[in-house]
Amino acid sequence: MENILNWVGSHEQYIYIVVLMIFVGIEVIGRVPAVLHTPLMSGANAIHGVVIIGAIIVMGKAEGDNYAALILGFLAVILGTLNVVGGFVVTDRMLEMFKSKKSQK
Repeated sequence: MENILNWVGSHEQYIYIVVLMIFVGIEVIGRVPAVLHTPLMSGANAIHGVVIIGAIIVMGKAEGDNYAALILGFLAVILGTLNVVGGFVVTDRMLEMFKSKKSQK
């Protein structure tokens, strides 16, 4: 418990920044019109490519016996990939709505 309190005390500014980012994010997303939620979320999902690259770097630099880092890195790669693919699928479906329909003869 002493180690946790020391860590929190030494990283107090970072904790404040994260809490502030959470409140700002909620405020910004809350003011987005409903029409823009789908493009905004599909774009945000595509940003998970950065998560995938970071997870690959963490897995590459982890020690061979550090199973926690390897498992978390593997899960981050899998979940980030699913999110990226899902974001592009949603974007593709959304763009299909704007294409003109061909008349059947």
